[in-house]
Amino acid sequence: MDWNTVKDRGARLMNAAHRVILRTTGNRLLAKPFGMPLVELHTTGRKSGLPRSCYLTAPIHDDHRVVLVASKGGDDRNPDWYQNLQAHPDAEVVIDGERRKVTARTADAGEKAELWPKIVAAYKGYAGYQRRTTRDIPVVICEFQG
Repeated sequence: MDWNTVKDRGARLMNAAHRVILRTTGNRLLAKPFGMPLVELHTTGRKSGLPRSCYLTAPIHDDHRVVLVASKGGDDRNPDWYQNLQAHPDAEVVIDGERRKVTARTADAGEKAELWPKIVAAYKGYAGYQRRTTRDIPVVICEFQG
C-alpha cells in the first residue's frame, strides 16, 4: 500500500468519525472546527455518478456564497470533492442546519488574491498548507442558487 492510499483512507476515516460525533451529539460537538462553520458538501462523483458527501470548513460565507479551500492538508493532490465539483459544479451544502443548492466554481487569480488574506485570517493553517505543497491550492466559490 502506498503512502497516498494511507493518507486517503485516514482522511475518509476522520470524516466518518466526524459524522458520527456530530450525529451523536446533535451537532453540538465539533460543529465549529478552528472557529469556522462546518459545511457538509454534497457532490456527484465524477467517475461513479453516485452521491458523495464530506465535511469541510468555510473560512468565508455570507448570504450569497460559501467559500471552500481545496487544501487537502497541503497534499500535492487536489481533494476528490474538488475534482467532483469540477466535473459536476451543481451541488448542495448544509451550513447552519440549512441545506442549500449551490453552483461551484474555482476562483480566478484576482478573486483568490482578494480572498486569500481573509481565508488565512480565519485559519492560519491554510498558509502552512500552501507552503507544504507546490500545487496552487484552489479556492472554491459556491454561490447559492435561487
